Amino acid sequence: MRTPIIAPSVLSADFGNLQRDIEMINQSKADWFHIDIMDGVFVPNISFGMPVLEAITRHTQKTVDVHLMIIDPDRYIKNFAALGANILTVHYEACTHLHRTIQAIKAEGMKAGVALNPHTPISVLEDIIQEVDLVCLMSVNPGFGGQSFIENTYQKIKKLKTLIEVKNAKALIEIDGGVSDKNARQLSAAGADVLVAGNAVFKDENPAEAIIRLKEYAI
Repeated sequence: MRTPIIAPSVLSADFGNLQRDIEMINQSKADWFHIDIMDGVFVPNISFGMPVLEAITRHTQKTVDVHLMIIDPDRYIKNFAALGANILTVHYEACTHLHRTIQAIKAEGMKAGVALNPHTPISVLEDIIQEVDLVCLMSVNPGFGGQSFIENTYQKIKKLKTLIEVKNAKALIEIDGGVSDKNARQLSAAGADVLVAGNAVFKDENPAEAIIRLKEYAI
């Protein structure tokens, strides 16, 4: 089984020591930074905005994976490209014209991701999966960290993996929510390529060691 990409979720970092936590990720075995942008409308929470993202990306030395939990994401695609996002993921549920949004993200030189809420079926991606670089399956309801993992996620991963293979697509499968060293192996075995971990990393006494455990336990 291949080693999954580990993407610590900056939303769970210590905002009083944000540069310290960014440097920890830079120096750790983590592969990506996962950064959630929330608007308080699409999800019932507000996270950091563009000035904080700009401050973060000034220090990042790895892939910056930005997850937009916002309505009307098209308005900000150019902004996030300018701020240093390498991957920009939008929610299926927030996009009226998803194909156009995906094309606009790619036109700015970023990889394009689509996120699905827990209730959204895999089938909605049938006509666009070949255009997408990444699919983020929400394994909790979006908006807050620290929620319990939704067990149905394993079945969704398998369905998505099958769709990707049938359509000869290249999309990576990312899992976001409730990921820990307790379920990393099962997620990877089901077909997950990228594991987003928040509390499992930043609430650990040694976050860098927690990242190593996630990688090792997932194989």
